[in-house]
Parts: sequence; C-alpha cells; structure tokens
Amino acid sequence: MRKRECDGEVLFKELRVWQDEVPRSGPENMALDEALIAEAQNGPILRLYQWEDQWASLGYFQKFGEVRASLDQEVKFVRRWTAGGLVDHREDSTYTLIIPPQEKAARLRAGEGYREIHGAVVEALRKAGVACELTKECAEKESIACFEKPVRWDVVGAQGKLAGAGQRRGKWGVLHQGSVRGDLQFLADSLTIHWDEFSWNSEGHHSLIEKYASRDWLEKR
Repeated sequence: MRKRECDGEVLFKELRVWQDEVPRSGPENMALDEALIAEAQNGPILRLYQWEDQWASLGYFQKFGEVRASLDQEVKFVRRWTAGGLVDHREDSTYTLIIPPQEKAARLRAGEGYREIHGAVVEALRKAGVACELTKECAEKESIACFEKPVRWDVVGAQGKLAGAGQRRGKWGVLHQGSVRGDLQFLADSLTIHWDEFSWNSEGHHSLIEKYASRDWLEKR
C-alpha cells in the first residue's frame, strides 16, 4: 500500500492501481479496459498502460474514413468505446479509470467528473515539473485530432494541449480513458490518499479482443 499526507481534497478514498508494463495491441488494450468494469464494481481501478508497435485510437463516434488518411500508413487503428477525437499513441502516456456507481465521482455530471479527474492530472504534471492548467473554454478550431482541439476542462500548457480523455457512462459506473503528453508517475497520488498495487490476471478480456479487432467495429458498419 502506498500512502501520502493529504494536502487537499482527493477524488477517491482508496484506489487500486495496475501499472501494466506489458505493451499490448490496440484491441487488447481496449478489451482489457472493458473487461475491468466487472472487477471495478468492488472499488475504483486506475490502469496505466502501454502500446505495442504503432497504434492510434479513434473515438466511438468518429468516422474511420475521415481519420485513416491523417496518419502514416504504418499506423494501426482501433476504435475506442469512449468518445473524443483521434489519438496517436506513439506520442502519449495512457491511463484508464474505472469508477463504480457507488463512488461519489461516478455520480457527478459528466462535465464535473471530467474536470475533477483532469484536476488530478494537472496536479500530477505539476509535481513532474510541467506548468499546466485546466482550460475553461473550447477551442474554436475544428479538428479530428484530440490534441489539436482543446475542449472545456482539458489540460493545456505553453505548447498547447497536454491531456484529453473520453468517457462511457452506464449503470455500472464510468469508464474514463485518458491520454497525456507527459509523465504519469504521480497520477495515483493526485487521485487518492492511499492506493494498493493491483495486477489482473483474468482471461475474461480475450472474448472481447475479437470485437475490437474486427473490421465491423473499426468501421462501425
């Protein structure tokens, strides 16, 4: 268990943290996040993870034909279950928060929850020496790429947008998938007073990999 002195309000009283050090394909990463929803009903989970090879993810509502030509031909694509824009995962650090319905954070309105989580991201990046803040306005620029269009409560710095995310909400709680251009080593400490290391070895996600790897899902036909 890791514990810190609390110098302000945190989002969770307790948190399980999986520092997933195995680089995985796009479909497996997405399948793991969805499968972890059942495990998270006993308490919120933070997963920090990596990508195998060259991957980008598009938001659930984006059209594959519109994003395909925007990146190099060697990049592979996977569609997220969450909304948001196109993310090139060759240039970011990624995390997922799964929040069960009994948590206060799951009962916040979508915008409020987004702001609270990104407030913790700001704190984590500042601890890593990065000057940043939350933006209160949506950028006027339109773009299919997540990091080219800050929206309200995204994290921005001197060089532009540093963090964005997409969410999926249901009776089971909140799935929050985030992308950060920066160091996430302090994220758990910014979300909770104490956290436990967690490793998930269930094979329950294997049945979902086929869905995320399918052409029908990618092109949403």
